[in-house]
Amino acid sequence: MSEQPNASQKNNPLHGLTLEAIVTALVEHYGWEELGQQINIRCFTDNPSIKSSLKFLRKTPWAREKVESLYLYVQRRQAKSKKEGQDGL
Repeated sequence: MSEQPNASQKNNPLHGLTLEAIVTALVEHYGWEELGQQINIRCFTDNPSIKSSLKFLRKTPWAREKVESLYLYVQRRQAKSKKEGQDGL
């Protein structure tokens, strides 16, 4: 029975990632200003910080879903550009 939770997470690309790691990666990729434009929520536009963003996102499921979705989009786009770069060699 203990194998069931792991099996259900097998295809989840976010499994094992913390929300802090996701937000940090997005901030490194976009910066706070552009991240606030991508996802227009106050924790990214008004005096943003990792700590305040995490506090808000943990309490607000719809906002967390948007952040996770943007993270997955960025990861797919980066993987695609890496693959295209390798194919061009």
